[in-house]
Amino acid sequence: MPQSYAALYCHIIFSTKHRESLISRELQPRLFAYIGGILRDEGNALLAAGGMPDHVHLLASLNRQTSAAEVVRLVKANSSGWVHKTFPELSGFAWQNGYGAFSVSASNLPAVKRYLAGQEEHHRTHTFQAEFVEFLNRHVIEYDERYL
Repeated sequence: MPQSYAALYCHIIFSTKHRESLISRELQPRLFAYIGGILRDEGNALLAAGGMPDHVHLLASLNRQTSAAEVVRLVKANSSGWVHKTFPELSGFAWQNGYGAFSVSASNLPAVKRYLAGQEEHHRTHTFQAEFVEFLNRHVIEYDERYL
């Protein structure tokens, strides 16, 4: 085959350091727009984003040469630098070291987009930790509770 094709969709979740509530309603849309630019510059695409003051959910389409780990590294490094430069009052802003990256089938993209759009409603009854454990279990990923 002379061409390479890929359809790689990834639901990425990570939190602020110590799960501090640093992502305000005013910051969130600007942060997501900036993250979209980071992804676009690397040949990826941000399809949807959502989250709460202490964590984000990104639905990304990855190009066939980019790993989820590289995407997360670029997004975290560049977005935290942008937050520090643009919002000096958030000098303590940082992302937690870890992340979750979960594959999404093309047929499930609409459902994931709805889920990301409904984060505020979802978190009225579910904590971030419970939500994250649910993702780990659903994707059959072993984990150690001490590191959640």
